[in-house]
Amino acid sequence: MRAAFTFVLHSHLPWVLHHGRWPHGVDWLNEATAETYLPLWRVLRDRAGAPARQRGSGCPLGVTLGLSPVLCEQLAHPDFHAEFAAYLDQKIGAAVDDRAYFARTGETRLARLAEGWERFYRASLEDFMGAAGMNLVARFRRLEEEGAIEIVTCGATHGYFPLLGTDAAVEGQVRAARVAHRRHFGREPRGIWLPECGYRPAGPWASPVDPQAAPVGRRGVEEILGEQGLGYFFVDTHLLAGGRPLGIYADRFEALRHIVREDGAAQPGSARPPYRAYRVGRAAQVACFGRDAVTAIQVWSGEQGYPGDPAYLDFHKKRFPGGHRYWAVTHPRADLAHKQVYEPDAAAGRVPEHAGHFVSLVQRVLAEPQGKSESPPVLCAMFDTELFGHWWFEGPRFLAEVIDRLEAAGIEPVSAGGFLERHAPREVVELPEGSWGDGGRHQVWLNQDTRWTWGPIHAAESRYERLARAAISGPTDPLLDRLLPQAGRELLLLEASDWQFLITTFSARDYAELRFAEHAESFDRLASLAERRLAGGALTEADEQFVRECEQRDPVFPDLDWRAYAGSTPATTRA
Repeated sequence: MRAAFTFVLHSHLPWVLHHGRWPHGVDWLNEATAETYLPLWRVLRDRAGAPARQRGSGCPLGVTLGLSPVLCEQLAHPDFHAEFAAYLDQKIGAAVDDRAYFARTGETRLARLAEGWERFYRASLEDFMGAAGMNLVARFRRLEEEGAIEIVTCGATHGYFPLLGTDAAVEGQVRAARVAHRRHFGREPRGIWLPECGYRPAGPWASPVDPQAAPVGRRGVEEILGEQGLGYFFVDTHLLAGGRPLGIYADRFEALRHIVREDGAAQPGSARPPYRAYRVGRAAQVACFGRDAVTAIQVWSGEQGYPGDPAYLDFHKKRFPGGHRYWAVTHPRADLAHKQVYEPDAAAGRVPEHAGHFVSLVQRVLAEPQGKSESPPVLCAMFDTELFGHWWFEGPRFLAEVIDRLEAAGIEPVSAGGFLERHAPREVVELPEGSWGDGGRHQVWLNQDTRWTWGPIHAAESRYERLARAAISGPTDPLLDRLLPQAGRELLLLEASDWQFLITTFSARDYAELRFAEHAESFDRLASLAERRLAGGALTEADEQFVRECEQRDPVFPDLDWRAYAGSTPATTRA
């Protein structure tokens, strides 16, 4: 039995369509699509059909690709297609202007780089408008249908499961994700990336914002996943093996480093190696995989890892207007003023070296004794997809090089679901509560700067469940069938963990606070209209206009089933 490997790539952005453009808004999605999602699709397409690799249907590339439902809703939306084409035109124009300016000033190296950016964005536009179609979700779907990759889901809007106030709220995130996944990909998802890898076992749950509230009994996350038909998920290393949490973001966000210092102590764990799958919890129906820490640091770290190589394109220094980048990393801690001009050939030469080093690390880790097991070891290299291309421009080429080297190195490329099909786990593990966030638990999403957000979320969740129970017991009402789904959409968007993350990291705090307030206010007004309707009232013309505006601005999850929220009994069991 050969040792196995899979890249587990988590792709996600919050709902930004119709909510601003620059500096915060849909340009986040434009940048990620141009720099990550489109290049990644090309890498996978080229290797899925490469004759030299003799790959046929059913031969995986070793990629388990997570596409969050809210990201899919945006990538498939016609409004995004128009936005992205306009964005590419703007980037082409900026590169043309830069090239002309550098030519006038005699900066020939920069002029050549500007010409390179022009080619990059022209090729992106040609690809996007080409025969493969503008819907990137459909492109990835075809790769899965060919057997090249496996696509897994996530929480509908990336709600942070351990801190959501009711089991029904967690169910709502998972159920909406499953339905959206089936609509986009034509099949049920087998696996799920838990938002922020946040896990909570069954047992007493105390409100994180109301110390007077009595603890209530809650189901474990794996129980809810099993009830929804999902077969596996992923956790961070320390939840299986114990020890100090690796964390993921402190290296890139200065504001998180105090969390690591104050709360990054060693965590209890089961001392089980993260190189096999396990059944989880009392029911032992759902499996989990663990993250490999050895390879993780090589890509996550902008200082110690490959992206910090002096030759690579610097992420931070940009030329305005236009926003193109012309400088190399030079040194991870170099002042922007000291960055050297980027040399594409030098950067391209480093990619094979780093890919070779990465594959050798995978070989070394998989060759180490992993204890008694009837299955071969499997290494899950878990990353945010946006690291490859957006944060680390050369990242897609690195992925291509690694994929090309795996089989020659004696490593079997698999998807997570494919591995489980052949090697069903027998060992059962009880996981502790935690996440892959810095500090290992909930500190990134629950701290002195974000605590205020959880009260409105929990109140909205309880209110929505009460509304659903009240409405389902009455006669069918077409107006309620508009109001309650839209209120549910605003609730899901309110629950997104992105708002707390952006507040904590200071990366877009004002935008996150504004978006949180908008969705909270929209939910509150829609819920009030539904309550009025249940009492026999009517909507005014202003109310009708407000509902239409919400439907046009936030048309996510058109198949949301509000009635399902009425089927869950509120958690009232005293712990």
